[in-house]
Amino acid sequence: MLILAFAIIVLVFIYFFNREKKPAVQWPTPLLRPLLTQHIGYYTNLNDADKMVFEQKIQAFLKDVRIEGVGLEIDDADRIMVASSAVIPIFGFKDWTYRNVTNVLLYPDTFDSEFQFEGGEDRNIMGMVGSGYMNGQMILSRNALVKGFSKNSGKENTGIHEFVHLLDKVDGATDGIPEGFLTHEYTAPWVKMMHQEIHKIEAGHSDIDLYATTNEAEFFAVVSEYFFEKPDQFQTKHPELYEMLSKIFGQKPMA
Repeated sequence: MLILAFAIIVLVFIYFFNREKKPAVQWPTPLLRPLLTQHIGYYTNLNDADKMVFEQKIQAFLKDVRIEGVGLEIDDADRIMVASSAVIPIFGFKDWTYRNVTNVLLYPDTFDSEFQFEGGEDRNIMGMVGSGYMNGQMILSRNALVKGFSKNSGKENTGIHEFVHLLDKVDGATDGIPEGFLTHEYTAPWVKMMHQEIHKIEAGHSDIDLYATTNEAEFFAVVSEYFFEKPDQFQTKHPELYEMLSKIFGQKPMA
């Protein structure tokens, strides 16, 4: 097990240091549109003008960020789902791009804290944003990624969850307070709203996933999944949270 963990860490470094030597993936629009239409419900709900903007943002992300498989061969649909996970939260920001991720590694399934995805009983991590020597890296379970864009995803989308963590991290702290996207006047109300809803979840009086009570950062990521996956339901059951997230992300997603 230790040998496997070490091998994976070495592989991460190889990907990181050699990424500039690999040619950028080119995505002609005729190839891009069918994949987006087939796999990304968010995209299909956009008008024609916004679809073109979404496609441009997808192409820019795929040009800047390497997506690699570890222990599996990935395909174009995988790449489109990763890129869409990144673009959906920032779609309301005209010229914004991710500067805190260079590589996304797809594992076959869930993994543990030592990045092992085979054997053991503690493989319950679906996604992780790297820090320290893993800074700039993201690891996602491919199974969780695909499920997040399936018709049976419910309120969950692991890809969106992890990219929201990156947005949260822009101000230097992954603390559930996206100061770069929330004006100062709304910061205190947002913190109060988070804590009130966390108490409701703990008391069993909320339909937001219990994982949101882990800490403020996880709360922000979990409610963001819900906001984008089931916007009508989220607006009906959590109107104040919906309005606040609309301000944070600069958009009101369609159901």
